[in-house]
Amino acid sequence: MTTDPERTTPTPPTRQPGIRAQLRAIVDAARERRAEDVVVLDLTDVSSTLDYFVICTATAGLQLNAVQENIRQKAMEAGLPRPSVEGPSERWLLLAFGGSVVVHIMTKDAREYYDLEGLWSDARLLDFPEAEH
Repeated sequence: MTTDPERTTPTPPTRQPGIRAQLRAIVDAARERRAEDVVVLDLTDVSSTLDYFVICTATAGLQLNAVQENIRQKAMEAGLPRPSVEGPSERWLLLAFGGSVVVHIMTKDAREYYDLEGLWSDARLLDFPEAEH
């Protein structure tokens, strides 16, 4: 996946105190379990009910589960509420942290088929560079 520089912004609006740290915790948790193509969409200007999507790719069901477990733990440590879980299936798992953050963990095939980035193409992409080790 490539990011469009026109849609990328380095920081989200400050409508919710602490949201940047919470999103960073989710992104880092996904990457810790080797999720690929982690993307954060800021939906605040294009949706009245959703604020942020985090979308990432997992290779199979076992990795999907490992990614979601790590995200749940790190997100709650960062102050997000316990998520509701949709799915799970072998291709797609959704974690909804209230209306503020929804995480989509998908296989490559599911991600290409549903094309959430295309569906929400009016949303801004938020930049969360990989942490240096």
